[in-house]
Amino acid sequence: MKKTLILIIEDNDDIRESTAEILQLANYDVLQAVNGRTGVDLAMSHLPDVILCDIMMPELDGYGVLYLLHKNEQTATIPFIFLTAKAERVDMRKGMEMGADDYLTKPFDDVELLNAIESRLSKRDKQQIFYSQSLEKLSVLFSNTSGLQELEKIIAARKVRGVKKRQVVYYEGDNVSGVYLVMNGKVKTFKLSEDGRELLTGMYGTEDYFGITSLLLNAPYKETAEALEDSTVCMLPKDLMDDLLSRFPDVARQFIQLISTNLQDKEEQLLQLAYHSVRKRMAEVLARLCKQEEQGLELVLRVSRDNLAAMAGMATETVSRILSDFKDEGIIERKGSQIIVLDQLKLQHMKN
Repeated sequence: MKKTLILIIEDNDDIRESTAEILQLANYDVLQAVNGRTGVDLAMSHLPDVILCDIMMPELDGYGVLYLLHKNEQTATIPFIFLTAKAERVDMRKGMEMGADDYLTKPFDDVELLNAIESRLSKRDKQQIFYSQSLEKLSVLFSNTSGLQELEKIIAARKVRGVKKRQVVYYEGDNVSGVYLVMNGKVKTFKLSEDGRELLTGMYGTEDYFGITSLLLNAPYKETAEALEDSTVCMLPKDLMDDLLSRFPDVARQFIQLISTNLQDKEEQLLQLAYHSVRKRMAEVLARLCKQEEQGLELVLRVSRDNLAAMAGMATETVSRILSDFKDEGIIERKGSQIIVLDQLKLQHMKN
């Protein structure tokens, strides 16, 4: 059985060698790199199972290593753990937003090191199980189409990518690279106005596709996509999708139906922004979010005021005022960033 391969990228000889010794005693295979540039080369040539990487290094720092590996299709999904000194912990927010999976603060002991690696490997294995189950569910969308088998082959050949909350999947204006499938979690798409205000154009949950319009138009992405929570996505590359859509009209028709549904939702959103009161718009937004959750007497929505404001096209101060009114009327309760919907029927009545 093949051993798990760990790549250590660390310019401090003592730390790198002692870490390697611990991992080898735990029956891991280990590769060592003395700087970031060498680490990137080793990662791309050996495709390790986990990467441990220092931040401050010569040649190329840890942020540069992470950036380059995430741009490469084969290394983008390798679990990545930063090694950081205590003084650098304030910079870890940047690393996590870039897509790092975890970090260890130096000096760390044997148990901390092994727990961090085992946790990343366990999460990867669970994602792969979830991923294989999701392939079966795709048959519902593409039932009775001759392209189903080909689509499954494309997805099966792809690696899933973990994205942290608030991490950007792609920016408005980026060249289209393909279509994205949400395997787990939630992703939003939005546009920014000239004065910097955010207008949310879509929300996507498990088994939803986004980026379809840009693919079919062969045009840069018209909006920015960002994770609303820790999520897992799968990117279906443009060249493979172009080939699939051209060879299997039934599959193309299904994607066109998805686009049509999205267009209807956006047309409805524009009508609400133009003609509905702010109170009615907020009721509609909450009702729409309720549809995406499991049904029950009470629903817990985890959504920020900023995202509610972007969805409804209003200021965050207005959102706070309306939510306070809804709370006074017994429609919702609030616990921190959570909104507990107590009366869905009243919400539906308000939005109609």
